[in-house]
Amino acid sequence: MTQPLHKFSSSRANANAASGSCPWSGTAETRPSAVLSLIAPGSRRWLGMSLLALLALLLLGTGCTRATEAASTKQEITREPGVFYVERPELFKLATVETRELPNEVTANGTVNPDVSRTIHVTSMGSGRVVDLKVRLGDYVKRGQLLMTVSSPDLAGAVADYQKARADEDLARRALDRAQLLYDRGALAAKDLETARNAEDKARVDVSTAEQHVRILGGDPQSGGSLIALRAPVSGTIVEQNVAGYEGVKSLDNTPNLFTIADLSQVWVVCDVFENDLGQVNVGDPAEVRLNAFPDRVFQGRVSDISRVLDPNTRSAKVRIVLPNGDGSLRPGMFAVATFRSRKKLARTVVPTTAVMRLHDKDWVFAKEENSRFRRMEVHTLGVTADGFTQLRDGLEPGQQVVANALQFSTAVAEQGK
Repeated sequence: MTQPLHKFSSSRANANAASGSCPWSGTAETRPSAVLSLIAPGSRRWLGMSLLALLALLLLGTGCTRATEAASTKQEITREPGVFYVERPELFKLATVETRELPNEVTANGTVNPDVSRTIHVTSMGSGRVVDLKVRLGDYVKRGQLLMTVSSPDLAGAVADYQKARADEDLARRALDRAQLLYDRGALAAKDLETARNAEDKARVDVSTAEQHVRILGGDPQSGGSLIALRAPVSGTIVEQNVAGYEGVKSLDNTPNLFTIADLSQVWVVCDVFENDLGQVNVGDPAEVRLNAFPDRVFQGRVSDISRVLDPNTRSAKVRIVLPNGDGSLRPGMFAVATFRSRKKLARTVVPTTAVMRLHDKDWVFAKEENSRFRRMEVHTLGVTADGFTQLRDGLEPGQQVVANALQFSTAVAEQGK
């Protein structure tokens, strides 16, 4: 029995519409000619055939439209991060990564300090009260210059002892003279003469001791008095002061130094070098010192000592640099940055400093790969040479080409992307 035409056509059309494919691209059964061949001849069926053919064409048109829309969808194109393409790469000058024999460099922070061997601490040998202060912190003094005057009961007691010793010595001398006279006339035994001579010798020693005590305290045995004149033992600059006018001065065993005088014609720069860098610093290595006060000046010195003790808190050791300071420009307490250069040279990879760009706390270069393609690469730097090259620890290989001016290239790429 022949299947009704409307059921066959509608089922095929629904299946094609659901699959989204064009019926003309299917099998022979689903084509319009095949559908028409199933219609029996006869005049009654011509009208139904026309209607069914029109319906089939509408369904076929809907399926083809959907397929065409799906085929016309564009795919997104993604580029590799850190890779840039420029329109005119010849505008950017290139530099070749080189290898150079350079000394190893270590940078450390430090401060300017007086030379300990040229520093004198001034103290008072006697206690008392300051009655006259002649100098202040930072003053330059000459050897023998009066620093201050102290009214000291210790000196007063020493002067009194000296005067008593003088009186006892005078008495002992007169007694010896009488004993000698009696002994010469036979009226005194020899042992008594020896006793008188011994007493006079002891009295003379007591006088000498009392006189030295007065002088040590800073007094004058001949003039007497209780004023200690504290004088500069050496010439130099007062770099520390721990006393003011009319203050009390304690005895020598429990008082700090009143003044510190330093000869600043030669100073030390003491730096903290971390434990992992100590193996690269040796005694006798040259060092360059730069100060915040004089950014345009470079002071040349050498390592004179490396501490044998490591600070447990900072894991660093003190490294001393000796610098001449004839003009007095180096002042104690100044902050300094020292660069140590080893005498042994090592192979280092270098690029021009302008080829390195600092971005997000990292160092970058733009390496040329092919044609107009450039890649941004991270590098780790070690320092800058005197002729304007940056030393690299890693990131590039000798012979590679990088953009000579990284900042200019970055700006041009940013403008191109707008």
